[in-house]
Amino acid sequence: MKTERKGEALSAELGGIELAAVKREAESLAKDEQLMERVCERENLKRALARVRRNKGAPGADRMTVAELPGHLKVHWPVIRERLLAGQYQPQPVRRVEIDKPGGEGKRKLGIPCVLDRFIQQALLQVLEPIYEPTFSEFSYGFRPQRSAHQAVALAQTYMAEGNRWVVDLDLEKFFDRVNHDILMGRVAKKVSDRRVLALIRRYLQAGVLEHGLVEATEEGTPQGGPLSPLLSNILLTDLDRELEQRGHRFVRYADDSNIYVRSERAGQRVKTSITRFLHSRLKLKVNEAKSAVAQPWQRKFLGFSFTADDARRVIAPQALSRFKQRVRALTSRTEGKAIGEIIQRLAPYVKGWSGYFGFCEVTRTLRDLDRWIRRRLRSIMWKQWKRGRRRYAELRHRGVRHDLAARTAGSAHGPWSLAKSPALSYALPTAAFVSLGLPSLNARSST
Repeated sequence: MKTERKGEALSAELGGIELAAVKREAESLAKDEQLMERVCERENLKRALARVRRNKGAPGADRMTVAELPGHLKVHWPVIRERLLAGQYQPQPVRRVEIDKPGGEGKRKLGIPCVLDRFIQQALLQVLEPIYEPTFSEFSYGFRPQRSAHQAVALAQTYMAEGNRWVVDLDLEKFFDRVNHDILMGRVAKKVSDRRVLALIRRYLQAGVLEHGLVEATEEGTPQGGPLSPLLSNILLTDLDRELEQRGHRFVRYADDSNIYVRSERAGQRVKTSITRFLHSRLKLKVNEAKSAVAQPWQRKFLGFSFTADDARRVIAPQALSRFKQRVRALTSRTEGKAIGEIIQRLAPYVKGWSGYFGFCEVTRTLRDLDRWIRRRLRSIMWKQWKRGRRRYAELRHRGVRHDLAARTAGSAHGPWSLAKSPALSYALPTAAFVSLGLPSLNARSST
């Protein structure tokens, strides 16, 4: 037992030495006046190019595609590199696109940099990330290596299990559009001394936005859509993390989504007021009062999840369920006349990706119900495609349904959605039939 404890102590000591070494290395990198040379190193650029190609993405203002980038670099990189090293490179404006916010709550503005700028930003990110990672809070999870939304949700559960049954749910109003450039650059300059890198980051912040053929200057904000934006947001919001740590709060932050867990509503209101004041005075950020609240965790959503009131188990938030059904309906339209195999092929990647994230919920009954709902929808599509009673009867008999049940079902006046739950269609089109066509299950134990 003593030997084991000595081993644990030695391991902890070595872990501390390794952590200190990482921090020293990060500090030496930060003080390096040759950071731009590191950005332009061949191996760093190869990694950046591979990442940009893997991420794909839409063209920017110049309409160059990701596939065209390697050829462009082959011809123009020597000149681009010379401009970067001389501190003279000028990014292009980002292309403005708008996407629907979840739940139909208006539009979210994204700024898509051209692929060349995405490549340079990625190269910058790979050099800057090791500098800042050791300085970030252990309670920050968004857009960080080896960290995930699932870990953030699990930490929130830990706080609830400790008796913190109220949450201060803070929503920053248009965060990525409102970031103060001077404050952000001041935080960046604390760790980076290479003036070329600092100037390039500021140029990216101020590159402007191309919308409707006109370039609009950007005096605040960091456009969503570029590789650097998540890192810059974490650099700025580390001030919030440190303030919350200093006050001894139980909190978890994922990008601009911050939850603080307290023991009473009164404490929550007090914390919300003081942190709102801190964000405005220190970082010039505004809390969206309409979307922020002090409530019990099961009355709110966090990263797509909510919690049960009795034992704080993870459940899928109603908004996430509604978006899922809306998307499945769009992918399985009954008016397109496509073969069921083709519909499932189109549906399967979305279902698989969604279940990879929301399969983290602990109330699996919801997943089983969704599986049944999807299969019922597919059965109703097939029933509608069979069209007439004679064809429907023949299809049911071909699939082993007995004569009387097939005849009664084929002659029924009920609609496709109602009959999709009937014994005849459940027998004729079982789960195995859809699995054989490539439909993944949201829940492995779902069977009917």
